[in-house]
Amino acid sequence: MTAAANTLRIGLPSGSLQEPTFVLFAKAGFNISGASRSYKPTVDDPEIVIRLLRAQEISRYVEHGFLDCGLTGKDWIANNASDVAVLAEMTFSKVSNKPTRWVIAVPEDSPIKSVKDLQGKVIATEAVDLTRHFLAQHGVTAAVEFSWGATEVKVPDLVDAIVDVTETGSSLRANKLRILETIMESSPQFIANHDALANPWKKEKIDRLVLLLQGAYAARDKVGLKMNLPEARLTDLLKALPALRNPTIAHLATPDWVAVETIIDESVVREIIPQLKALGAEGIIEYPLNKVVY
Repeated sequence: MTAAANTLRIGLPSGSLQEPTFVLFAKAGFNISGASRSYKPTVDDPEIVIRLLRAQEISRYVEHGFLDCGLTGKDWIANNASDVAVLAEMTFSKVSNKPTRWVIAVPEDSPIKSVKDLQGKVIATEAVDLTRHFLAQHGVTAAVEFSWGATEVKVPDLVDAIVDVTETGSSLRANKLRILETIMESSPQFIANHDALANPWKKEKIDRLVLLLQGAYAARDKVGLKMNLPEARLTDLLKALPALRNPTIAHLATPDWVAVETIIDESVVREIIPQLKALGAEGIIEYPLNKVVY
């Protein structure tokens, strides 16, 4: 992969993380297009080149310098034992804003009750090295086989246990499996190549990108609120609504009235707006946010 000196080469995950990653980049101000037709999508920044790759591979390509930076799971960085700089962690996925978990699972009626019971057993997983390291920490020796997919259906006929990734555990339960142990939790991490960070231009470009991505991530599930309020009711509002304890307050041209503006979790807005109205607020405006930079 070749590129001009003032070009940042970024690896982004294809598959289930692709859509939420593109949404995050769009909120950060980078619009990516053409991904449905190519693994080399375009972005509205001439200094950035994007490559879509399996999340499992990105940390290796960043480590070896084929990519300057990228977004991939903490799990695959660990599985690959990649020597990369972790610049930010952002917990998001296709399903939720919770970390995913790598778990050991066995059939519901399996006699295996603990990690020690896996001694001499056969385990299928995509995260082979991650699994072997975990077993070694517990003094267990087992045959760990690479699984190309559909790992849940391999027990009990082909293997004794599996190590698979889950967000809610619903797929495991549907396949009549029970979780024996959690190996690790994982979230997407923005990583960079050490040599890229030693390049002043690339470091500045990466730092700016990370700042904007973190701002977009911080703004998820939050909204802005504006309202006008009689100044005499301001103290009551602040006492009744602790979430608004640090709003921006400005005096209006109308005597004895103030404008109040704040950021709040979207999930609680439906409860707060009626309270605001009851406290005398008028002209209440709720608006979406793209970025919150702290």
